[in-house]
Amino acid sequence: MLNLERLRTLDALARHGSVSGAADGLHVTTSAVSQQLAKLEREVGQRLLTKNGRGVRLTDAGRLLADHAARILSQVEIAQSDIEAQRGAVVGEVRISAFPTAARGLFPQLIRTLREDHPELRVHTREMEPEAGIRSVIRGDLDLAVALDWSNKRLPVPGGLASAHLLDDAPDVAMPVGHPLAGRAEVDLEEFADDDWVSWPEGEFCYDWLMFTLRSKGVEPRIAHLAGEYHTQLALIAAGLGVCVAPRLGRGPVPAGVAVVPVRQRMRRHVYAVWRTDADRRPSIRAAVEALRTAAGGPNEQAQTLD
Repeated sequence: MLNLERLRTLDALARHGSVSGAADGLHVTTSAVSQQLAKLEREVGQRLLTKNGRGVRLTDAGRLLADHAARILSQVEIAQSDIEAQRGAVVGEVRISAFPTAARGLFPQLIRTLREDHPELRVHTREMEPEAGIRSVIRGDLDLAVALDWSNKRLPVPGGLASAHLLDDAPDVAMPVGHPLAGRAEVDLEEFADDDWVSWPEGEFCYDWLMFTLRSKGVEPRIAHLAGEYHTQLALIAAGLGVCVAPRLGRGPVPAGVAVVPVRQRMRRHVYAVWRTDADRRPSIRAAVEALRTAAGGPNEQAQTLD
């Protein structure tokens, strides 16, 4: 009989494309992955992997078995959901990711609530950008991801996921206190056409949003500094080195020397949770979503399926 954990290892290799990627996804060593796959090859009596340069690739038999493994693991997920739903108890574990400001702004309250209300539930969290979190949910490496998009630029979400709105986050522009616009009640982004910008790193969704938004207003932004952490961005602003968009979720105290002014346009970051529809009935998923809503201070809204 085929071993479920070895099938899970093969599935991870097929999804990640390498032994090291599978090891990272399963939180084990590369040696453990290699041992599991060698045992699986002995079980089926066929080569499942072949060398491909410095790495490996699946043989035809390996690809066939990996396709079966994905379906088997999906059925196991559904079975787990059904058993949990019948029992009605919030037990086991739930693995959750969030982008940095959501992790800082939501995770402490989330974990506290789940520990108090569901002491038998183990909660594992990690900080991860929205696109990577969604991919990890689809692969099965995570149960739940907190993602975001902007009112004028949506993040494509693949089918087979359910979502729940958590909050809308309003942005400010952070600037040195001596900036000519620092005393204003509201500002427009295009008013900073002649300023240097401090931005998120290239390739991140919010960087793409900033470039898209400013260019749509006829502004070619001068990106002078890139920093993933808001604390670093605001420190650069305090030093008089530019301006940045500073959403409020997880921002914390603004350092001396920095002024924040609301953006006049009704731009919002939409923050939401996503999970696989085949896990939709798990009480642990529903408890985690409800705890996220509590942490966000948002209304109890109906989840919607993304087809």
